[in-house]
Amino acid sequence: MKTARTERPQAKANKRGAARLAAVQALYQMDVAEADLESTLDEFEAHRLGGDLEGDQLIDADVKFFRNLVSGVVKLQRRVDTEINTMLERDWPLKRIDLTLRAVLRAGVYELMERRDVPPRVVISEYVDIARAFFEDGDEPRITNAILDGIAKREQPKEFPSAGGAESGA
Repeated sequence: MKTARTERPQAKANKRGAARLAAVQALYQMDVAEADLESTLDEFEAHRLGGDLEGDQLIDADVKFFRNLVSGVVKLQRRVDTEINTMLERDWPLKRIDLTLRAVLRAGVYELMERRDVPPRVVISEYVDIARAFFEDGDEPRITNAILDGIAKREQPKEFPSAGGAESGA
């Protein structure tokens, strides 16, 4: 019995991690193909969440969490993009950022702003890992960490007591 309890949070975390990765992919697809929200959500649920990909079984994703992330980013995209732009160099706005990195940042920022049930350090770590998966040799994981860390400290300063109440980004 004890083993089952310790495995359950891990299973939940893996399902949420899979949902985050799928959300980034869905946001990217929507950006590239100019696909609408509902058809994208339907496609991912029918074919990409927990399915089989080239003989490998994918981890089941938390579908409700996936839907919340993607639809939340779409609903609050102006606010999310404004938050990201406050962390970027003036001559390098979000519209100039690689589409994959843009999807990673949007999902991460939405989660930091709206999902207070998830510790911000977990959110940051998860999206940095996703950035590493897409950008093995680039600066994108570091950029992801800096932007999400700065926004997390601004959005949830009580979670970062060592930050000394700093309101500026990393």
